[in-house]
Amino acid sequence: MKCPFCKHPDTQVIDTRENEEGDSIRRRRRCLACDKRFTTYETVEMRMPQVVKQNGMRSEFDEEKLRTSFTRALHKRPVPTELVDAAIEHVTQKLFALGEREIASRQIGELVMKELLKLDKVAYIRFASVYKSFQDVGDFSDAIDAVSKPVVKRRKTD
Repeated sequence: MKCPFCKHPDTQVIDTRENEEGDSIRRRRRCLACDKRFTTYETVEMRMPQVVKQNGMRSEFDEEKLRTSFTRALHKRPVPTELVDAAIEHVTQKLFALGEREIASRQIGELVMKELLKLDKVAYIRFASVYKSFQDVGDFSDAIDAVSKPVVKRRKTD
């Protein structure tokens, strides 16, 4: 770390402390040349991947766009805000976990659909109708049939 006063390249760490949340570190340093002291902060830099649109254009990931998608699909549906926030966090964490520098917007849409299916089937159908560009009633019918299929539970046999 260069000294901000004399620009000497060698400094010594005198004290290191983690903040209360544990997400940053404060370091007191001393310049070995001019003996002046200064403080530096170390934090993790989390970068979301670039979103690659269907037309090939790239843009920064925007959590507000994600929230808007959920809000529109869940308009006037009985889903608590806490669950919506958790779903958005879940999608965001999955994107981080991929570790990719770029992600197709299609992939984000698929993650949103999975979360909406867990939250509310009507919202899922709303989102799917726009996302998959439904053309007629048959498309809606197919989506509703896919969502309505009963889950068969197996009995445990001894």
